[in-house]
Amino acid sequence: MPPRTRPKTRSVAALAALSLLLGLLVALPARAADVLLSQGKTATASSSENAVFGPAAAVDGDPGTRWSSAFGDPQWIRVDLGATATISQVQLAWEAAYATAFQIQTSADGNTWTTVNSITNGAGGNQTINVSGTGRYVRLLGTQRATQWGYSLWEFKVFGSTSGPGPSSGLLSYNKPGFASTQQSDGNCWECTPARAFDLDPASRWATATDSGWVDPGWIYVDLGATAQITKVVLQWDPASAKSYQLQVSNDASNWTTIYSTTNGPGFKETLTVSGTGRYVRMYGTQRNTPYGYSLWEFQVYGTGGAPNTPPTPPADPANPPQLVFQDNFDTPAGTKPDATKWRADPGTGQNNELQVYTNNDNIQTDGQGHLVIEARRQETPGTTCPIDPVSGKGTCQYTSGRINTGTKFDTTYGKVEARIKVPKGNGLWPAFWMMGSDFLTGRPWPYNGEIDIMEILGRETTKGYSTLHAPAYNGAGGYGGSYGLPGGADFANDFHTWTMLWNSTGITYQVDGTTVFTVDKAQLEATRGPWIYDHPFYLILNLAVGGDFPGPPNAQTPFPARMLVDYVRVYH
Repeated sequence: MPPRTRPKTRSVAALAALSLLLGLLVALPARAADVLLSQGKTATASSSENAVFGPAAAVDGDPGTRWSSAFGDPQWIRVDLGATATISQVQLAWEAAYATAFQIQTSADGNTWTTVNSITNGAGGNQTINVSGTGRYVRLLGTQRATQWGYSLWEFKVFGSTSGPGPSSGLLSYNKPGFASTQQSDGNCWECTPARAFDLDPASRWATATDSGWVDPGWIYVDLGATAQITKVVLQWDPASAKSYQLQVSNDASNWTTIYSTTNGPGFKETLTVSGTGRYVRMYGTQRNTPYGYSLWEFQVYGTGGAPNTPPTPPADPANPPQLVFQDNFDTPAGTKPDATKWRADPGTGQNNELQVYTNNDNIQTDGQGHLVIEARRQETPGTTCPIDPVSGKGTCQYTSGRINTGTKFDTTYGKVEARIKVPKGNGLWPAFWMMGSDFLTGRPWPYNGEIDIMEILGRETTKGYSTLHAPAYNGAGGYGGSYGLPGGADFANDFHTWTMLWNSTGITYQVDGTTVFTVDKAQLEATRGPWIYDHPFYLILNLAVGGDFPGPPNAQTPFPARMLVDYVRVYH
């Protein structure tokens, strides 16, 4: 995105100060009986300055992300609490673009609004506003800006109490027994049993059988262990989803009562507010969205009662400011191999029809100038087999290169991950800085472990970079990602550039030289492509491939040896 004409970035020190100021809000708490209702809920706005500063950033609990509006009056941001609530307090953390006049409003339907507090002398900063009102929706309506810019909030927090689905409503279905009309277990979906829909593992799923399950009706139900009051159901569909289905409850798994019904199911992720009582909860599909059967990555039931198992504690988001937890500056004498306490060699032939053999660090060393050098060479390896090399016409592997990873040395869940790299130029060259889910090392196959590509460059087109996510529902050529270039169409191969990934529980932001080039919003990903599978440890990988499906083959003009230079790698949490 093009920068504004005024500076909007925040230094680490400034963010630390902001975090401290936000922490001071604890000194002005909501009433003891009230809870934070807005965090992680659906937020919408009259406008957003750009895709980076969307309304979800104001309710994500991260004081380093923000919503920012267009430059005009009036503007608004609202949050859907998911159920009617009694609202007691609103806390605002303004960015420099604040409101001098605004109203706090509530609504039962998102259309008719009641003003519960009106401010005409706003001074920005951190504001704690006591209110008294009820509603499912809470809105800040800005009517007068303090600057020529728009309205911008680091945080929009709503406190109160609710008896509907929310903080008092727990997950009841985790690791409870599941039953289904049929189940699939073959090379396309191994052990896709009903239990997989209730395991809180977004990379495993239930599916109806290929030989007898691609029919209507198809169903799956969970035994909650005891009678429960059901308030919410979350369905994360595979593309094999239901167009028409009912959610049903039962006390005996024989006689069912429908508590929700649709004839226009959209697939992907559905979060449904419901009300019903029973020990068993069933999805009963009567019409499929595709020629295939029914399949769910996740079937989550929330409410009170039942006999719930305690779900695992989610990983913590990065600290603010983040703390350095891993670094390698490669400041060693020329010819030094990678630090064995941080990196391990990953030798062997490559995937994706690549043409190189990765050696046991024969192709990797430091240069004495503060850089790690990964060198690809035109060098035959007798006794190996690769796809036919178009230059030599041989099937014996004609190239060697290097690949290292931190697999058994270091991994991380979330954080700021970055490296400063200079890439080589030439047909068939494929430098990359990426991450793999650590469970790959204990036997979970790709792409079920997850892959995060922070940087990929094709040597034949070094004015373009790629950052991509891979998961069971989107991988390979269908991965979820974006491409980007440098200002003025500059060539990545001409100099060092810093690739950064900012990763937390709500999404990923990719940056090059401090400029955001692609963002992944978890909620949008789940609503449009499939499950988010990035809430577990991943390890780092650096490599320089030769050939393969993505970059294409080298030719007689490809320069060898070709060198990928790495100035540093750092991870903050």
